[in-house]
Amino acid sequence: MAVREDLFVRMSDGVELAVRVHRPEGEGKWPSLFGVSPYRFDNDDVPDTKMFLWRETGPIHWYVEQGYAYVRLDVRGTGRSGGEYEFFSPRERRDLYEVIEWIAAQSWCTGKVGGIGESYYGTSQWCMAAEQPPHLACIAPYDGHVDIYNGWAYTGGVPSEFMGVWWNANVRPINRSPGNNAKGRAIAYDVPYQVGLHPTFDEFWQERAILDQLADVKIPVFSIGVWAKMDLHLGGNILGWETVQGPKWLMVTGAPNAFEACAEFEHEAFHKEYLLPFYDRYLKGIENGFERRPPVDMFLRGAGRYEPHQAWPPSDVQERRFFLSEGHRGVVQSLNDGRLADAAPTADHAETSYDYPNPDWTIGVSTLGEAGPDPLKAILTFTSDPLDAPMTIAGASELVTYLSSTAPDTDLIVRVSEMPPPESKRRPAVITKGWLKASHRQIDAERSRPRAPVLDHRSEQPLKAGEIVECRVPLMHAHYRVEPGARLRIEIANGDSPVTDPIFSHSYTPNKVGRDTLHHSVRYPSRLLLSVKN
Repeated sequence: MAVREDLFVRMSDGVELAVRVHRPEGEGKWPSLFGVSPYRFDNDDVPDTKMFLWRETGPIHWYVEQGYAYVRLDVRGTGRSGGEYEFFSPRERRDLYEVIEWIAAQSWCTGKVGGIGESYYGTSQWCMAAEQPPHLACIAPYDGHVDIYNGWAYTGGVPSEFMGVWWNANVRPINRSPGNNAKGRAIAYDVPYQVGLHPTFDEFWQERAILDQLADVKIPVFSIGVWAKMDLHLGGNILGWETVQGPKWLMVTGAPNAFEACAEFEHEAFHKEYLLPFYDRYLKGIENGFERRPPVDMFLRGAGRYEPHQAWPPSDVQERRFFLSEGHRGVVQSLNDGRLADAAPTADHAETSYDYPNPDWTIGVSTLGEAGPDPLKAILTFTSDPLDAPMTIAGASELVTYLSSTAPDTDLIVRVSEMPPPESKRRPAVITKGWLKASHRQIDAERSRPRAPVLDHRSEQPLKAGEIVECRVPLMHAHYRVEPGARLRIEIANGDSPVTDPIFSHSYTPNKVGRDTLHHSVRYPSRLLLSVKN
């Protein structure tokens, strides 16, 4: 049995925020879990379905059965809360501090509060930790970024279509037409419009940056990422875990797509195995041995199993290089069917060009014929020889390419895929992805590491027609076993497609007209740098 109360909490600026409190029935004190989003708590009890990707609370009622209170906050300006929405502004983050301290002071709370939830809820947990309220005892962000600029809005400086989809097809509609016959609410703040006004990391984004504050966080943190969400949150789960200073654990699950990740987080079994022991240890003080878990637990794609590690990337990774090369591989129908070679180029002059937009592009950069969409036919590919031994990619990787263009700016959208041998009957699988707007190619040397360049994003540096520039494209972390006989394939274009990147594709705008050239000669050795485990 449980008690449910809808209450209002007055903030220091006078705005009243709406919370829904779920707690066990009867007298007593319980630690509290705290979930925060703009998805309004009126929608928490709608049927659990993969259609509702914003259903990211985890099993609320199950946690009450385990002896926890669960408090849900409607972010200011959403749901039943007062004020105006401001998209992770300093005021929204201060609200988290004040509500946590309010929860801790309630007669039914032990004084210990822990963060819970996925995606927006996960990012909110990183924000809670950055604010450092005294009664926040731990956080467990599942699939939540710490860098809203590079993780949500401008992947590699390329404007993401996701912001418009998320805001106009999710947040606004579910506030206007909520469940449980609740009164609808229109939200005036226009996130995609505001984001579009700020293409570089300017004051707007600096106000929403929390990474420096996370370096002072010392509470226990259990960061859980999802390999299938490399387009949105995965990098943040890893970066946040790297940055915080207290007891910390990192896990990346093998959920195959965003919909299954949402379903995974709603399943009681997942919480029983992983998250409940964490909360029991750090909110209830139960000596269950959670702290003796390996610090890193990674699903190994391509092998279908989890592997524990003492560090991430593993301490024994080495760099393996593959070079973009001239000639035809003869295995892929693409614009060039190029080669990916083990040896550095020997030609004094070698390059691969393509004109855009290609007249056959139909769904983004995919073509559409009688057999259906073809994502490779009209883009560049470079494919390796079959591997003669297994290879485990573990950590971040990088594509270094030398680029010239007829346009003042262009995008590099890169996928690295495994191409299984024909006899395996398996489909090709994306190992990792990367994005770079060429005018954002400046590197933050202080924060960059081998095979993990960090882009600066504070200013734009237009291209000069015909000038060859070095572009270092950060590729997302991966943990993938490539079996002998399989090939590696790099796929490159200045766009992507809902066919290959559903939900997270990027708009193809009218200014993207021109010719790009990738140079791969002795002087310009364009190359793929992989982190490979011994």
